[in-house]
Amino acid sequence: MGFFILLIYINNINSLRNSFLYLYTMNTMFANIKDKLTIVIPSKNESRTLYDCVYNISRQRGIAGTRIIIADISDNVTSLEFLKKITIDFKYCLNIQIIKGGYPAYGRYAGGRMVETDYVLFLDADILLHDTNIIFDTLAKTKQLTTVTLSTDHGYNWIYTIFTFVQRVMKYFGSSFAIGGFQLFNTEVYRNAGEYIPEQVFAEDYYISNKVWAPLFTIHKTNGAYTSARRFKNKGLFYMISLMIKCWFNRNNPDFYLKSHGYWS
Repeated sequence: MGFFILLIYINNINSLRNSFLYLYTMNTMFANIKDKLTIVIPSKNESRTLYDCVYNISRQRGIAGTRIIIADISDNVTSLEFLKKITIDFKYCLNIQIIKGGYPAYGRYAGGRMVETDYVLFLDADILLHDTNIIFDTLAKTKQLTTVTLSTDHGYNWIYTIFTFVQRVMKYFGSSFAIGGFQLFNTEVYRNAGEYIPEQVFAEDYYISNKVWAPLFTIHKTNGAYTSARRFKNKGLFYMISLMIKCWFNRNNPDFYLKSHGYWS
């Protein structure tokens, strides 16, 4: 009887030790997120949307002091006012830096060139990270590239459900597709993939993510990442799906991505 009690005692001690080691590791990572990660956000005339995006970043666990590079090319008064408000309201919790942007590929390229941390998160301005652990969770599991599942406006969520399924099927067949809304790269992998090409004006997110070896591409499941359905509302579902198919057939054709294919019209 005493032997079994001893075994239970030893097992509990080991479990307690492992718990303390886990907590120590987590707290160490939380304390050093600013040393591990830089966030790059391309933006144009996003107004309040960009402010809400940065606000949700500021609520992320362990994010204090993290560098946020906003590559902006806004040309309306309201958006410029919100951009200034961001630099004021978050100056004590985030390291905000504004640089000149352009099309998303150019903004990501320009911001990416300034990254000195081991990881870089390319985030769209209309992504709201409601889950306050999402950056830490994805940072902890990223091998080369991680994206997240997205929720959107009522009536359009089924599209992203199907899209996630397509992503998983493509991954199974050796093709990585992380939408630019949330791309968490190992910085070395990002640079070895050729970085964003600033001249590309369409689907640059698919082009670069396809350069990542699929087994090391992660799709993080969450209900805490929201994006606007404006792309589908503005362009239509058939248009968006047809473009995705064209992207797949042109995945190794860089010239295809130098034309907008009507996306910005």
